[in-house]
Amino acid sequence: MVKPRGWLEWEAEQARDWIYRPQADDDKYSRGVLGVRTGSKDYPGAAVLGVEAAVRTGLGMVRYLGPRRAETLVLQRRPEIVTVPGRVQAWLLGSGINAGTRTDATTAHLDLALAEGLPTVLDAGALDLVSHGIGPTVITPHAGELAVMLADEAKPGSASQIAANPGEWAIRAARLFDVTVLLKGAVTHVASPAGALLTVSTGPAWLATAGSGDVLGGILGALLATHADQLEADAASLAPLAATAAFLHAEAAKLASRGGPIAALDVAETVPRVVAALLDHGIDPGPRPTR
Repeated sequence: MVKPRGWLEWEAEQARDWIYRPQADDDKYSRGVLGVRTGSKDYPGAAVLGVEAAVRTGLGMVRYLGPRRAETLVLQRRPEIVTVPGRVQAWLLGSGINAGTRTDATTAHLDLALAEGLPTVLDAGALDLVSHGIGPTVITPHAGELAVMLADEAKPGSASQIAANPGEWAIRAARLFDVTVLLKGAVTHVASPAGALLTVSTGPAWLATAGSGDVLGGILGALLATHADQLEADAASLAPLAATAAFLHAEAAKLASRGGPIAALDVAETVPRVVAALLDHGIDPGPRPTR
């Protein structure tokens, strides 16, 4: 794997500055409201994982708008989630959706969200809509998904080529699509059109598990919601927020694993302890409590 010059490894010292600590006069709206359109009939669990991760990263409210089955599962897991349309400050779109089988109604809902111009995370089944966005946008493909996106633009790169040189391809995609790119892999690469080049490489190999990307999307969506005002003024904040999401994801996986296997939900459940440890100027919150 080739790592071009100029990349900065994103670590606890930098990530800490991008986590919002609530103030005494905050309410659920000032703490950030994330709108979520994820999950499908085939993959309803993606909605649960993303919502769980967003709630545990720290924000005021999650508003989930998706298929009935996914909505039921989300509410069973998190009864505090709001499931009616209303005010949001950022969007998480596409996790658990298949672009090839997406209905016209789902596409219309995704396009309506993109048309609001809010900070947005585009994942999985919404990646093909990248050109429809008008607000600050982060895309979160893995190598295979990015290869499809590039092929659609007649600028092909195979998944194996991208995996072998992810930094270069992340830069190309950021310039081509004019969005911030979080390219998932053994090392996460974050590249922005303005030239930010950040990497995160602390996650264990156990993190390569089903649903892991859905959790990452939820963490990132929460960070965008809590920094919505800042992003409105300066879209360059997308890159450090994306890298911070990847860092929290990786550190939560390390803590949940302790050297052994993990599931995606384990990672989401551990995020609050990583956030607390970072805000206390450390990243090792100690042994997991017994249940």
